[in-house]
Amino acid sequence: MPYSPDSLLGDVLRNRQATAVVRKHLSGIVNAPLGVQLRHVSLAQVVGFLDNTRANPEARDAFFVELATVDETLADQPRPTEAVTVPSDSYEGPEVPLGSADADWPSSVTRWHPFELELHGPAHGNPFTDIALSAEFIHQDTGRTLTAHGFYDDDGIHRLRLMPDEEGAWGFATTSNSRSLTGITGTFDCLPAAPGEHGPVRVHNTFHFRHADGTRHLPIGTTAYAWTHQGDELEERTLRTLAEAPFNKMRMCVFPKAYLFNANEPPLYPFAGSLKDGWDFRHLNPAYFTHLENRIRQLGELGIQADLILFHPYDRWGFSDMGPVADDRYLRYVVARLAALPNVWWSLANEYDLLWAKTEEDWHRMAAVIGDTDPHGHLLGIHNCTDFWDNNANWVTHASVQRVDVYRTAENTDAWRTEWNKPVVIDECGYEGDIDQGWGNLPAQELVRRFWEGAVRGGYVGHGETYLADDEVLWWSKGGTLKGESPARIAFLHRILEESPQDGIGPLLGDWDVPVGGVADTYRLAYFGFGQPRYRTFALRPGIRWKVDVIDTWGMTVTELPGTYEGVFRIDLPGRQFIAVRLRAV
Repeated sequence: MPYSPDSLLGDVLRNRQATAVVRKHLSGIVNAPLGVQLRHVSLAQVVGFLDNTRANPEARDAFFVELATVDETLADQPRPTEAVTVPSDSYEGPEVPLGSADADWPSSVTRWHPFELELHGPAHGNPFTDIALSAEFIHQDTGRTLTAHGFYDDDGIHRLRLMPDEEGAWGFATTSNSRSLTGITGTFDCLPAAPGEHGPVRVHNTFHFRHADGTRHLPIGTTAYAWTHQGDELEERTLRTLAEAPFNKMRMCVFPKAYLFNANEPPLYPFAGSLKDGWDFRHLNPAYFTHLENRIRQLGELGIQADLILFHPYDRWGFSDMGPVADDRYLRYVVARLAALPNVWWSLANEYDLLWAKTEEDWHRMAAVIGDTDPHGHLLGIHNCTDFWDNNANWVTHASVQRVDVYRTAENTDAWRTEWNKPVVIDECGYEGDIDQGWGNLPAQELVRRFWEGAVRGGYVGHGETYLADDEVLWWSKGGTLKGESPARIAFLHRILEESPQDGIGPLLGDWDVPVGGVADTYRLAYFGFGQPRYRTFALRPGIRWKVDVIDTWGMTVTELPGTYEGVFRIDLPGRQFIAVRLRAV
């Protein structure tokens, strides 16, 4: 039976011959958002979205005529389901002495710094699937234990990593189906944390964040999805930019990305194989993950959290649809390799609801794989496109949210806090830039306004930048150099928040037209956004005296008013947009 205007795009793209017709007639769909976002939409609707077919009936008819010659019953057969490989106890013969692999490890590490046990062992067969390796670490004073999982790093090298979180003596013992790798024991000392090292970020006071040592963390994030897939020159330029920027969190993909302004091939791939011959998901490429790991370490040196996106839908290589066994193996490898780094957050997916090959059950299963493999319990979230994930799920530590309305997103922060009772991080509220996509042509003033709206409502908003460039190096995808006006204003907001109460602010009851955040009877931050009042009357509980500051959030100035105020009082304002008023109890 031939395809028709009623056929779904996703069904058509399962057929190589039909896919070739789509690429021929529906130009730009391969690396465009529509190719992913419209998989569940009929072809009749798809051609209505694309410029060349919407305005040209002849082009539209030519597409359907050629597509009708393709038989949908000849669609490509799905890849056979991979069976789980159970590592065998006979991987090495009885002649191999137990624990005979050469082992190296440091005698001491500082608190929250990765400890690494390096084992020089077997490499025959497929070490990625044929060897299971773990170690139990025990704190020798408290008896507390942590289990870390090993990973293969090529050339017969196997590694086990831990991020020790208690000072004192630790011991370890390895377990493996490989005789040479099992039963290796040793000790090391965990020394006090190095200066500036605060440990991993945790949820604090329900809606906020702190490092493990109690240091406050105010996530001011940015996005550069594919920055680690651009080659050394551009990646080093990105790091230099970040060193001068205000951001302390970077959203970034593990896998390469195919999308608008991101059609180049990466220098490395995560699996053995090639574009021409396909990928062997049973053989990971350690060089790829070493490169990723080194970039994450460099972010850590800059004080930046790496918000690692483990899956995403914008994929022309097949990494978004490897099958559950390969998915789980990849996750175990990535988590075993990176969980000892203190500046890691796990983002299970970017726009999970566009990954058409995965079900809700798949996401829960993969979250469990991460939880079982990560001995340190790093933050874990999952990000939506149009349909929110149920962030009440017990494995979700914080809500990672994309805008759900062209204009209104950060304004929902207080409602989402109430719904999920977790920190709300709006990782995508639109980007400062000038591309033709509605999410990517916000003026800087509007992006900064959204940051303030989210902040006074008790959440955290993320930055992105999408200014057109002849070389197609847009910060939001490839990194490079920031061009916009918002980062300086975001840094100013960060300074204001650093001066707020240490346990974080939340939404307070205020007037109907002005959001107010703070702590009752202690601290209040009212934001007028695009309003431009010449004055404001405040009606607060008698008996508390307030110092008042008028803040120009765009001009980045703070004007402290003389004296104190109590009860019902009027504050004169400059009559321009983007003004906030801060009240601090005396």
